[in-house]
Amino acid sequence: MTSPLLWYASRATGIVALILLTATMVLGLLTATRLSSWRWPGFATQELHRRVSLISLAFLAGHILASVLDTYVHIGWVAVVVPFTSAYKPLGIGFGAIAVDSLLAVAITSLLRHRIPTRTWRCLHWLAYLSWPVAVIHGFAMGTDMRLGWVIGLTLACVAAVAGAGAWRVSRRAAARRRLSTLPAVREGPRGVRVTHLVNR
Repeated sequence: MTSPLLWYASRATGIVALILLTATMVLGLLTATRLSSWRWPGFATQELHRRVSLISLAFLAGHILASVLDTYVHIGWVAVVVPFTSAYKPLGIGFGAIAVDSLLAVAITSLLRHRIPTRTWRCLHWLAYLSWPVAVIHGFAMGTDMRLGWVIGLTLACVAAVAGAGAWRVSRRAAARRRLSTLPAVREGPRGVRVTHLVNR
């Protein structure tokens, strides 16, 4: 007979992992915009982003472990990393496996960041942006706690937080481009003379 402890542990760690993964996404978007002030330097946001990422991975590991060890339903280790191979809710578990694979790729390449080309690392790091919406879909597809109003509200709050941070990042980048377009540009004129002109708006 299965113990309800593992069942509740799986659900609790999954919800906490989603919250922490959302915080990681928001901090990553803020870090990309180089948000800083005299009270909060830019490196503090980067360090907080790194620490929250590690904590979210720890809760994700706990969520996976509790889900696999729980005998109420059978979720094998293979289904954790190979999408859509689970006999139990293959769609929901499959999206979870995609999120896990994406986060593992980001974590491993982050550890090897100084040994791989920067452009390769950046491309692989974009998988973090894929893992978050896939993790949200995993939660909805499983449907275990989505019957509870507070869980739905919490999930929607996570979606709103990431959407808000993403919109703010886009607006900051657009503002930066507008500022650059007003600066004088320098080009080579006749006989190597440097001629300054304004960039067309």
